Order: sequence, then C-alpha cells, then structure tokens
Amino acid sequence: MARPMGDSHRRFLQTIMSNGIIDGPQAKALHKHCCEVAGANYSQDRLDEFIDVVNLHLQPMFMHIRKGMSEEDGLQYYALVNTAETEVTRMSSDYADNELELFRKIMDLVAESDNGTASSTDILNCGDALLSKKLKKKETEVVLNKFVQNKWLTEKHGEYSLSTRCIMEMETYMRTVYQDLLKNCHVCDNVAFQCQMCENPDCGIRMHLPCVARYFRGRSDPHCPACNQFWPHEIPEIQRPPPASQSQPSAAKENTAPRGSTSTPTPTPSSSSSQARRSSRRL
Repeated sequence: MARPMGDSHRRFLQTIMSNGIIDGPQAKALHKHCCEVAGANYSQDRLDEFIDVVNLHLQPMFMHIRKGMSEEDGLQYYALVNTAETEVTRMSSDYADNELELFRKIMDLVAESDNGTASSTDILNCGDALLSKKLKKKETEVVLNKFVQNKWLTEKHGEYSLSTRCIMEMETYMRTVYQDLLKNCHVCDNVAFQCQMCENPDCGIRMHLPCVARYFRGRSDPHCPACNQFWPHEIPEIQRPPPASQSQPSAAKENTAPRGSTSTPTPTPSSSSSQARRSSRRL
C-alpha cells in the first residue's frame, strides 16, 4: 500500500509546481523547510525517498518529479515532468502552432550543432521560413524571450541552448527524433549537447563540460578515458554550488497546500503555478 502524502509532501509539490524546476541545494532546503513547518520527521539524507512518496501519488496523473543534471554547471536538478505519450498531451500547450514549429527548428539546430547551441541569427532565419505561419524578426525575438522565461531555453551572448528542464522533459522525444545525432556523456551517461568530444575519428566520445572538469581534475596530462589519446581541449574549472540556505525556491515559505492535490492542476500562463501547465506537455 502506498504511503499517504502528508502536509510536508503537499507543500513540497506546491513549490515544485510553482517553480517548474529547482536545483539540488534548493530541493534539500525545501525538504527541510516543509518537514519543519508540517511537524514531520526530517532526515537530510532521505530526500529521494521523500520524493518517491510524492511520485507514487503523481503516477495516475502521468506526472513525475525527475532528477537530472545541468550541462552548464553540473548541478543536480529536480523537475516536474509529464510522462504520458498521448496525442492529447502533445497538443495541450500554451504555444501557437508556428511557435511550436519554431521550437522544433531550434531543437534541430541544437541537435545538429557541434557545441549544443543555436545562434540568434540562425533562429531568426528560421522564423522567416516557417510552414505554418511566418514570424517577423521582432515576433521571433518575442517568442524566443518567451521560451527563455518559461525555462525551455537558456541564452548566453546571443547563443541559445536547451535548458536543463527542457532536456529532462523532452529527452524521450529527442531520442526518438534525433536518434542518429544524440550521444551520451562518457562519464555520466546522460544525453550530451554542450560537451567536449575526443578528436580521434575512431573514438569521438563526448563528455559534458562539468564532467570533463571533474574527470581531469588535478591531471596535468589529460588523455581520453576511452582511447587514451591526448585530450586537446581546455579543461574547465569546477563550479561550486551555492549554499542551500541561500538558494531556497521562491514558494518555499508559502503557507499553502496544492489546490486539488488529487487532480492535475490547470493554471493560467500568468499564474504563479504556470510551470505545472507547461510541464504537462510535449512540444
């Protein structure tokens, strides 16, 4: 028999719904906060067990709090994702058809690139070549900002990449569509977009930048872990995560419980829980 959800679990789910995705330190801080406020037993090393209880109750709604890793900083993240593969799920979106088409084209650019990014110039050109309804440059920029704000894309110096949340939510879809293009990281075995690649044509393994940093830490003469050829790339530095006490998610201190905890929420795009709506779709 499944363990019932208590107030601490419901409060935790409420915050995940509001934020869409939170990093590991935030999740740990939130876990502690929810247990303390609800008067529940707390153990700092039982976060995953705590989340398993929530996931058991999310199963009938085809939702799941999934754990993944950021390609940018190597931090662990937790995201509320949809697990259903129905046509209805794919259609339940806050985006217009041409916006969805643009997003698919951005994924094409990222999957086909060598560095896991798509330039703003290439994306703007895609907007003018959509089959459903063309987007003007200014309109494309607005849609791009929308994707970033909704945590589907990240932007840095005019280069766009798939966000951690997007990869976690869309991995099954991408592995089906881009099965000949996607490769896994040799170290963590997760799909690798932003990564370094062995230059040996007979090898070609890929490693996320954070995985490269950890694997070659302290080695002055780095060699490929697969073929032992010299690793010619610059070794990035390991980024330190912020203290958990300084990274608590915004809704952690709200004294509320999820509305309709036994059914899938249907918030509007302008509401604080709009991320839950976007988590329940496949683009």
